[in-house]
Amino acid sequence: MEYQVLALALGANFCFAAGSQFFTHFTRKLGSFWMNWFKAAFALVLFIFWILITEGISWPGLEATSYLFLSGIIGLAIGDLCLLQAFKDLGPGRTLMLFSFQPLLAGTAGHLFFNQGMDAERFWAIFFFILCVFIFSLESFRRDKHWAIAGILMALAGMSLDTAGVIITRFIFEGHTEVTPMTSNLYRTLGAVFFFFIFSFHKKRTLLAPFMAMSAKEKWGVCSGSFLGTFLSLALYLAAVQYAHLASLAGIAITAALFSSLFECLWIKKWPSLYLWAALVSFLIGMNILLF
Repeated sequence: MEYQVLALALGANFCFAAGSQFFTHFTRKLGSFWMNWFKAAFALVLFIFWILITEGISWPGLEATSYLFLSGIIGLAIGDLCLLQAFKDLGPGRTLMLFSFQPLLAGTAGHLFFNQGMDAERFWAIFFFILCVFIFSLESFRRDKHWAIAGILMALAGMSLDTAGVIITRFIFEGHTEVTPMTSNLYRTLGAVFFFFIFSFHKKRTLLAPFMAMSAKEKWGVCSGSFLGTFLSLALYLAAVQYAHLASLAGIAITAALFSSLFECLWIKKWPSLYLWAALVSFLIGMNILLF
């Protein structure tokens, strides 16, 4: 994997892990539906401004737009609803551990649809990334002595739907070379916002009222989380998706669990455990294999 793609993927995971701390806090306070709607709408506004300033809004055609719209509904709306509910039940660190299964799904899709092979180096790198996540899982099980089945199912559903959204987007990149990552982000977030807007009538919820009722500190927090965890994370991630080997990219995505656990330590002001240090070693071994 090229260094540029690797840097984009790591940057996306870092931003998402940072934003997940804010997402968890406001999901517990206002629910996953509102938090997902807000972060999608916030990111959509930023994508529109960015594209107007840089490349200009383009129409990639009905087929590409429809699939990107669908990708946003599947991955950024329904998938993130499951994911943020899992954040609420399990915490972001434990939820993102379950993304260790994503390389299996992404690798299978890459092999079937994009003729991407799996050489030994990528296999061992993914192995050490999964080992990193397993160490976190062992720590959680030793601490809690049980698994939250509902939260785990939500996390797995979120992971599967996120993977489906990424695969659909990669299909568009393969068949429509004129579509840029930022354009795809625009139509994907538009699809997610459309989904939440339609279902807001059923749920009888509003977007702005809860935001206006927040304190200035809370407004800053939810906007910062949405900027890092949605706008910036998606901008970097889809730039990587455009060219990356999908299984390796999914393997690197597991590092979000490591970053998230580090941020959780900062959030609760607790020193990292021995498990976290062991997971860091496993992560560095995997990165060394990918790089060298």
